[in-house]
Amino acid sequence: MPRFEPFPGVRYDLARVDLDDVVAPPYDVIGPDDQLALEARSPYNVVRIDLARDEAGTDRYTAAGRRFDDWLAAGILRTDPEPGFYAYRMGYHDPEGLSRQIVGVLGALEVVAPGQGDVLPHEETQPKVRDDRLRLLRACQADLSPVWGLSMAEGLTELASAGGGAPVARCTDEEGVHHRLWRLTQPGLVEAIAATVASAPVVIADGHHRYATALAHRDEVRAANGGAAPGADLLLALVCELTDGQASVRPIHRVVRGLPGGFNLVAALEPFFEPAPAGALASLPDRMAEAGALGLVLGPERTFLLVPRAAPGAGAGEPQPDAALLDAALAILPAHTLTFEHALDAVSAAVTSAPGTAAVLLRPVDVRQIARTAVAGRTMPTKTTFFHPKPRTGMVFRRLSG
Repeated sequence: MPRFEPFPGVRYDLARVDLDDVVAPPYDVIGPDDQLALEARSPYNVVRIDLARDEAGTDRYTAAGRRFDDWLAAGILRTDPEPGFYAYRMGYHDPEGLSRQIVGVLGALEVVAPGQGDVLPHEETQPKVRDDRLRLLRACQADLSPVWGLSMAEGLTELASAGGGAPVARCTDEEGVHHRLWRLTQPGLVEAIAATVASAPVVIADGHHRYATALAHRDEVRAANGGAAPGADLLLALVCELTDGQASVRPIHRVVRGLPGGFNLVAALEPFFEPAPAGALASLPDRMAEAGALGLVLGPERTFLLVPRAAPGAGAGEPQPDAALLDAALAILPAHTLTFEHALDAVSAAVTSAPGTAAVLLRPVDVRQIARTAVAGRTMPTKTTFFHPKPRTGMVFRRLSG
């Protein structure tokens, strides 16, 4: 069962910085304008490490590692005096305006290869992204942001709420999500959390590239140390109990560019989907939910519902996510480029900005479907799920040698 261990966290010294100025979203949701805005907030914003830039005579990975060490030496970052877990809460409002809270525990989770343990990925990864994160991990020798895992064990939420007292760190992000952190060091509580997580599988919900990176790095360290991988056999993870309301999963839509001029995309998709005109883009997600369909966007007022056709020989097993259904259809199209957007306004802007650009809207995947897929040893296509809200990078770091 999964090892989940306490660790001595590295955190910003709040006497030296304002936490709101130095934390950031995960690297993979930061666009170029976002990066500039984060850099402007503080010379110590974590984006200067997580998405470091090349410097004179120094590549960005070396620059990131050097900066992390410099901040430690200068006391901008400080290491907590003893190992512990960290309770993490995110308070937010859902699309209906209801107040919700996600409660989990930050700790050091075991890194295992697929099929060799009970830490279970559900989504495929991209080699280019893995290489980038691996080079950063080698340079910094630290986990900068956590993966997000869902534990099938009962009682973790209650344990995460047992620390009490004032949080040791708190901030509010750009979307109004409140992030709070507590240190959990009481021996009995630490032991209970570790035992609870170890009692059932953990499904990697978000952060698959970081997990794949940690696995590759662990194997590198083992190869160089006669099979031992001290520190590299664990990674920073936020583990939450798999219960309703603990995570909101949003879809990641596909933007298709570069198809030949005059190409009839609706006709090309007909072997896989039954198309029907759908009207205005703003109402398309609601119509998709009613019809059990994907959505095709060719313009702000030119949209279609795409009702999946039954695949030959399809049985009554776990239904495929929209991303898998669409991948099969896109595979037969002429050469094109594919990008990913999770916001409807970004999809609209992409389609209207360039002639011939199309987008396919996907429906969200249910959290329990994600868990069933992982337990069955299957994976969904890359960029299938977008978990919201996102844990903030910079609340706590984990040094591999710590």
